Amino acid sequence: MKSTLLSVNNRPLLITFFIICPILCQAVDSDNLLDTCPTDATKQTIFINGYPCKNPANISASDFKTSLLNNKGDTDDFFRSSTNMVTAAEFPGLNTLSLSVARTDLEVDGLVTPHAHPRASEMLFVSTGVVIVGFIDTNNVVFQKVLREGDVFVFPRGLLHYCLNNGFEDATVVSVLNSQNPGVVKITGAFFAADDSEFMKKLKQRLISLSRLKFERLENVSLA
Repeated sequence: MKSTLLSVNNRPLLITFFIICPILCQAVDSDNLLDTCPTDATKQTIFINGYPCKNPANISASDFKTSLLNNKGDTDDFFRSSTNMVTAAEFPGLNTLSLSVARTDLEVDGLVTPHAHPRASEMLFVSTGVVIVGFIDTNNVVFQKVLREGDVFVFPRGLLHYCLNNGFEDATVVSVLNSQNPGVVKITGAFFAADDSEFMKKLKQRLISLSRLKFERLENVSLA
């Protein structure tokens, strides 16, 4: 009798699919198989998805500390902002832990232009100042919020997001991302030259005007 469901001959294929799919569809970095695996910074002779581990005999507490985010970044540019991201490449102790950390400094009216991290969600903590943050989902809906010192906001993985200093003093925010190599895709760098000052000026003005609106959700928004 002909079946309206899956034939007997295809059932092994279905079983195989359900076994393999969870492996292929993982949304985070691979699990750690060791207690620690600080990055081996010596020259690589083979290329793998990630970084090789140091010899366990050479691991020290220094591998798990970084001072790369101690100082304010250089905000002397058109957007009056600076972001310094530290990944496992610079911070050995992060290797295999699915973590990166970043510091962003913004002068008054400083702006971090819309960008996305294809391999990570981001949790942002406001250390000092007042900022407006937002992200745009796949339905072109903007979710925006004013944050003050001590507030935390989450940007979902892969979605465009931005940050603007909305206060009267410099602002500093610290972010943690759930990948040791989150990646950054900037719409300004992908579609427009860095010296396209006219476009940059219009984009900044558009985001500032959006930030002045007192909304938490706004549909069908265009950045043009």
